[in-house]
Amino acid sequence: IKNIEYRNIEGKSLQLDLYKPKDLKETAPLLVFIHGGGWKGGKRSDYLVYLVAFAQKGYMTATVSYRLLKDAPYPACVEDITDAVQWFFRNGNTYGYDPDRICLIGGSAGAHLAMLAAYGWGEERPKSDSIRTIENRHRIKAVVDIYGPADLTTPYAQTQPLVNNLIGHPWQERPDLYHEASPIRYVSSGDPPTLILHGTSDHLVPVSQSDSLKARLDQLNVPC
Repeated sequence: IKNIEYRNIEGKSLQLDLYKPKDLKETAPLLVFIHGGGWKGGKRSDYLVYLVAFAQKGYMTATVSYRLLKDAPYPACVEDITDAVQWFFRNGNTYGYDPDRICLIGGSAGAHLAMLAAYGWGEERPKSDSIRTIENRHRIKAVVDIYGPADLTTPYAQTQPLVNNLIGHPWQERPDLYHEASPIRYVSSGDPPTLILHGTSDHLVPVSQSDSLKARLDQLNVPC
């Protein structure tokens, strides 16, 4: 089921695609895949191989587009993913998945967005539109972080051009935004179980990002 609009921002249509098993008889868990691309590129069809393979295993799968840096700087991409999550919470009955069994899965920049949405980014922010006023009775049940940046305040991240472009300001000007955009800041006990995948030869996102996230999750007894 393709090109479903979950939000329209000043004429820009933000869309998602859903894949479901052909003979689905009961509500299925939903796996939501969020593409990477340094917050500046990529497209929601990038994870087609996973979307089809997991639908064949009996899951429903989804993939989401969000505003890239050419459209708007942070926090636009995170707002879009949190809005998409709210859309998923509301539309399970329409499409046949269980809104109480949703897993967010992302790679690289997509993992960063998945973690922010799963760990509670924006819950302290003012409600800027009707989408965010919906009572969030549901919880994301699991998150899969595939080599995602977890802490944008490390010395490496402070001078990383992709991170600087995401935030739209150098570290010296707006360190508060680098803190606000760091998933590790939101980790708390009771957060969804987290699966972390990271290669030790990654030269773009240091494996220390995943090590520090794992240490924080362990400290709070979050299964990971």
